[in-house]
Amino acid sequence: MRTIAEVLTLATQFLADHHIERSRRCAEDLLSFVLKMKRLDLYMQFDRPLVEMEMAEMRSFLKRSVAGEPTAYILGEIDFMGCCIQVTPDVLIPRQETEILVDMALKKIKETLERTGRSDGVCWDLCTGSGCIGLGVKLGYPKLTVVLSDICPKALRMAELNSINNHLQVECRLGDLLQPFLNEKADFVFCNPPYVSINEFDSLEKSVRNFEPSLALLGGCNGTDFYERLSVELPNHLNQGAQVFFEIGHAQAAAIQEIFSKPPWREGRIFKDWSGHDRFFFLEIE
Repeated sequence: MRTIAEVLTLATQFLADHHIERSRRCAEDLLSFVLKMKRLDLYMQFDRPLVEMEMAEMRSFLKRSVAGEPTAYILGEIDFMGCCIQVTPDVLIPRQETEILVDMALKKIKETLERTGRSDGVCWDLCTGSGCIGLGVKLGYPKLTVVLSDICPKALRMAELNSINNHLQVECRLGDLLQPFLNEKADFVFCNPPYVSINEFDSLEKSVRNFEPSLALLGGCNGTDFYERLSVELPNHLNQGAQVFFEIGHAQAAAIQEIFSKPPWREGRIFKDWSGHDRFFFLEIE
């Protein structure tokens, strides 16, 4: 029988030989899941042998990984802002960069509510997918009334399941963008819409192009279809001084700023991700 140390070494080399990025971390994550232990515990039990059932599961996971399947889909879950988010190919995998969006927005929301003397507000997470953004916001600021919405029933069911599993009380609504919010208004709106252009789709990483849902990726010819719709439709759904937080494509900053350059929009600001790419767009309404 091989030990944890031996399996980690062999798995890391196998993944690296197949050009899997961060092969050591991937091997650690897969083995941790197989053995139902934390990554740190692997190094505390280096000499612990694996039984054949564990080896078989690890081999199966490695085959799926080198075929391009994302680790999060193999494991079925990923951590996001302190929440355990379950994922399937019906939803996009939450990215670590999106945690920046939630963290920055929570600070902005806190400042706004304190400045106005309020303790709560209404927050919508449009195109919610797994629900990671809305649930991260709810966890960070529990007094907010948070509503998650998506056009895909399977995605919305996943968001609802994640809210239950993380013991976060939110509402889930099915519909296209603002359709589920007829005659309603919000104070804070998040949206990480499909923003990949048709031309960009073929250049995406294989793990994204072949495994993640195209419905949640493609945003029209230029990738800006959803932003153009929201620039027109969203103002009627916002309270005075409401704030909007978007994730955008790394090459879309100029186009997005132009889309939201006219009244009633104001205070549009671009923020970068950890890689220095334009990735987030915050704006307010008059």
